[in-house]
Amino acid sequence: MSRVLREIIAHTGRERPNDEAFVARQYITNPASIRCTVAIDDGGVAVGFQSLIRAEAGNRYDVPAGWGIIGTHISPRAHRQGVGSALFRSSREAAEEAGLEKIDAYIGADNPSGIGYYEAMGFRTYRAQEGIVQKVYTVG
Repeated sequence: MSRVLREIIAHTGRERPNDEAFVARQYITNPASIRCTVAIDDGGVAVGFQSLIRAEAGNRYDVPAGWGIIGTHISPRAHRQGVGSALFRSSREAAEEAGLEKIDAYIGADNPSGIGYYEAMGFRTYRAQEGIVQKVYTVG
């Protein structure tokens, strides 16, 4: 998963935390986690992952408590191969099982592929501020 983040950074130039400790803390052992799904290629290498957590009061994204917060990270070498759609099917199922009503996606305004991906999955813009677009998906 850390490698996927580094591949994205190399491709986009957008810096983000990517070390193994961050990945473990943010995506694997996060107590708010509902599900983190990892896509693996035929060679057994991670090519993408998607995390879904439950928003807690006062979260850094200003998402209402009880909503889901989704994060999608797909290696550039796996774009346009159905990885994102497969990941979202798993996250949507987890959201339904967890009883979530809404899922928020917090996307950099300079990330047109991320914005397009979430639009294709059925998310709609509900908030835009300087440099950020927030999209919401209604579960169910």
